[in-house]
Amino acid sequence: MEQNDEYYMRQALREARLAYDAGEVPVGAVVVAGGKILARGHNQVERLNDCTAHAEMIALTAAFNGLGAKYLPDATLYVTVEPCLMCCGALYWSKIGRIVYGTADAKNGYRRVAGEQWPFHPKTELTDGLLANECAQLMKDFFAARR
Repeated sequence: MEQNDEYYMRQALREARLAYDAGEVPVGAVVVAGGKILARGHNQVERLNDCTAHAEMIALTAAFNGLGAKYLPDATLYVTVEPCLMCCGALYWSKIGRIVYGTADAKNGYRRVAGEQWPFHPKTELTDGLLANECAQLMKDFFAARR
């Protein structure tokens, strides 16, 4: 059965829910190539006491290690929230072929700093807004519960 973007974003949402349940900001990510999930990740900043332990970074590192490669030109990253500028740097250097994200992040997303400047590799394709409402609601629920 061929999977589609929505299927993989739902997998990223599953990862985000794992983060939520662990008391982490609920961001989840999966790296896909050739119709297969190569790696999964969710925020582990609190667990690892590491401000760089974002879902994207964890998923990218797992994909690099799994493939034994430092570049991912044929892969797609699905992430529930717009990447921050730090994650954009890692995505740039990974030469990832495509990025699909759910909801925008006006406070911490790359567009806050980069504006309209393209922060990804020149060959990277971007799709935004996939399952945006579900991704945003998970974030809203998380922060509402902490106020």
